Amino acid sequence: MPLNQETIEAALKAGRQSAYLPFSLHLFETVSSTNQIVWDLLGSGSEPGCVAIATQQTSGRGQWGRQWVSQEGGLYLSVAIAPNIEASNSYQLTLATAWGIAQQLQSCGIPLGIKWPNDLVCKSDENGYKYKKLGGILTETKVQTGKISQAVIGVGINWANPVPETGINLETWQANQQPKPIPSLEMLTSTILLGIESGIQSLFQEGINILLSRYLEFLINIGEEIYVNDVMSTIVGVTHTGDLRVCVETSKQRKIMQSEIHLQPGTISLGYRKLRLTTHNTTITNEAAQ
Repeated sequence: MPLNQETIEAALKAGRQSAYLPFSLHLFETVSSTNQIVWDLLGSGSEPGCVAIATQQTSGRGQWGRQWVSQEGGLYLSVAIAPNIEASNSYQLTLATAWGIAQQLQSCGIPLGIKWPNDLVCKSDENGYKYKKLGGILTETKVQTGKISQAVIGVGINWANPVPETGINLETWQANQQPKPIPSLEMLTSTILLGIESGIQSLFQEGINILLSRYLEFLINIGEEIYVNDVMSTIVGVTHTGDLRVCVETSKQRKIMQSEIHLQPGTISLGYRKLRLTTHNTTITNEAAQ
């Protein structure tokens, strides 16, 4: 079913006091990639703020060159901005987008979290998973003289599309919610766009320190134990550029030494873990899944 542009625009107007990003909407049913559509729009003269929205992608792109499975029934959209920030700070755009969307959906009553670095997750008690993946973010940039002149922020959200065991779609989650927090795909679209706008606005008007503190409030990985080079370590935060902050404990001459290392996105996958269950004297260990 095609999206109704007038409904989306009316919801955007009702949900914002002022327009920080001048959204120009372009709606499709099926595209190769909404990110690619936006790059094409920019190449043909469109201004920052142009948006491509679709309910299916045939060649969706994920992080680090991976394919993003984008079956019919989901929400896939991309927004163009002109951030003019240092190229080394490109991941700030993803942090801002993740926080903005998470807080916008949470304000609607949806229990959202963020899994480092760019996954939007929903609390769930299905199949033993505490959190399941609801969506993800892909930021692509073009750099001139060391600064990002153009960026396209792509977001995919599971609405009514099929999902793997570690995923969840919003229609399934809110099937028993009365009234539904998000009653239509058009309302979800406007909510996601408002989230992107609020996140980018917070980054550029209030700065990365405030934005990062807000992002960390939603991060589900704080305190999680992981192995780094076969050493048990603890996740303690995220840097301004999106690296994972990890505290590593080592023992030397009967003394416990602590140090902090930073892991770049793409160098480690945290995956999705089932809850640890204990029954009588038997412990069922965590199972990790991508």
